[in-house]
Amino acid sequence: MQPTLVILAAGMASRYGSLKQIQSFGPSGETIMEYSIYDAIRAGFGKVVFIIRKDFEADFREKFGSKLEGKIKVEYVFQDLNANLKNGPAPAERTKPWGTAHAVLCAKEVVKENFAVINADDFYGRDAFQRAADFCKNGCNEKTYCIIGYELLKTLSDHGTVNRGVCEVDANGNLTAIAERLNISNQQGKIICDDNQQPREIPIDSSVSMNFWCFHPSVFAISQQMFDDFVEENKGNPKAEFFIPIVADHFTKSGMGVIPVIPTSSSWFGVTYKEDAPSVQAALDKLVAEGEYPSALWEKR
Repeated sequence: MQPTLVILAAGMASRYGSLKQIQSFGPSGETIMEYSIYDAIRAGFGKVVFIIRKDFEADFREKFGSKLEGKIKVEYVFQDLNANLKNGPAPAERTKPWGTAHAVLCAKEVVKENFAVINADDFYGRDAFQRAADFCKNGCNEKTYCIIGYELLKTLSDHGTVNRGVCEVDANGNLTAIAERLNISNQQGKIICDDNQQPREIPIDSSVSMNFWCFHPSVFAISQQMFDDFVEENKGNPKAEFFIPIVADHFTKSGMGVIPVIPTSSSWFGVTYKEDAPSVQAALDKLVAEGEYPSALWEKR
């Protein structure tokens, strides 16, 4: 069975200041996520699921509907504050979305096969999708999920510090923890974290999470139980978020299974800051010039 690609696109990107998920970056007006979908199609994914807010639906259908028709099956799922709540609606003071793991949980009715999860506003690269597809088809099961690991140096911004989840692994290359490090920058060839944690300098070849995961559908039942508990435990904290790494950490530390960190040779880039946009456009132009992508992704050839 072909795997599914789940795209997390419900966020409003407060630091960036606009709905960057549908901003044009490619030479023919493509969004970043269109390159992800293109790479997913050629890697063998059979369906894409957009996790969006209900009020994004018209924009997304207009932007992607005709482009993807006949190329890959498309589903739209809405992340709502009241989705998957066991005991009534969300508290009135709750305005912030419940987080990435809740977003994934919202897709449980339309995803019945092994699947990958990515962010809408990150460029992940062809190799990463090929490795994810191979894993979903050949290695993914109820006891084995995975995360695609990127070299930290390939994920930094020239326009400010970034926050990254640094993967900690055991002797077999399986994930043991994701250490959230803040205010990371390249200072004269050294990777420095100004977050009052130790070590302050981390290895330049550290593997980091860019939120590219592969899961078996069994993750939905695990996530639902954990989300029920999370909501109950955070009644007095309207800003608490239920993130994917919380689920991953529980999965491994409770002995349910393992999560190998699968390295990719791809370079990541994204638009954390508005100033990143020109470099993203230049990077895509370069990949097109090198023949990695056509100048118009969806033109009939």
